[in-house]
Amino acid sequence: MYISRMPVNTARFSARQLIESPYRMHAAVEAAFPPNAVRQSGEGRILWRLDALEQGHGMWLYVVSPEPPDLTHVIEQAGWPTRMEWESKDYTPLLSCIAAGQQWQFRLRANPVRKAREDKGRRPKAEPSSIVGKVQGHVTVRQQTDWLIARAQSHGFELLPDDNGDPSVVVSQRHRERFGRDGKTVTLATAVFEGRLRVTDSDLFRRTLCQGIGRAKGFGCGLMTVTPIRETGHEVLS
Repeated sequence: MYISRMPVNTARFSARQLIESPYRMHAAVEAAFPPNAVRQSGEGRILWRLDALEQGHGMWLYVVSPEPPDLTHVIEQAGWPTRMEWESKDYTPLLSCIAAGQQWQFRLRANPVRKAREDKGRRPKAEPSSIVGKVQGHVTVRQQTDWLIARAQSHGFELLPDDNGDPSVVVSQRHRERFGRDGKTVTLATAVFEGRLRVTDSDLFRRTLCQGIGRAKGFGCGLMTVTPIRETGHEVLS
């Protein structure tokens, strides 16, 4: 597995087109691999995430993949072609050192959702059958935090407690995103989770870093990155 990142020049119109459409960015990331490249395997799959830096100081595109990407076309469209390029690193050294009991800082952009089991009457004009079974996005911080807590064990980690005994996680950049896909409008509820965790199952956690968490992985969700708690930031490419 490899982890890569490239700077995004948000001042460019073509870059903003990619940022505003996860469908277009998905296509751009996919085009970074030749037709015969391994896109998904038992080891991992292609994941990507856009990170907005604090105080508007730019944006980075992160990619985790079984093979290193060629992001030349993305740099030309959305970066600084004559000044900065992307960088890729072998993810194996970090993955191989994962062990139960370790504590990490993490960052995750996800699509927290649930499948509706009943019609709670919020749409009185709708038929119950049109509600039950549908995938609905969690919209409150509490719902989104509970969504992550509920998935932690099956993904090989637990959230560490903060000084008050609450889960050490901050939920930010909560958006309802809409974009076009094949003539239809896709709506995603997304959120960024940042906090501290403890590894409980090394194999499951390695799989989480390589396979992602939750839905909408093709649209920039599910990629978790980690750094040791003693360090600042979240990227492993530093």
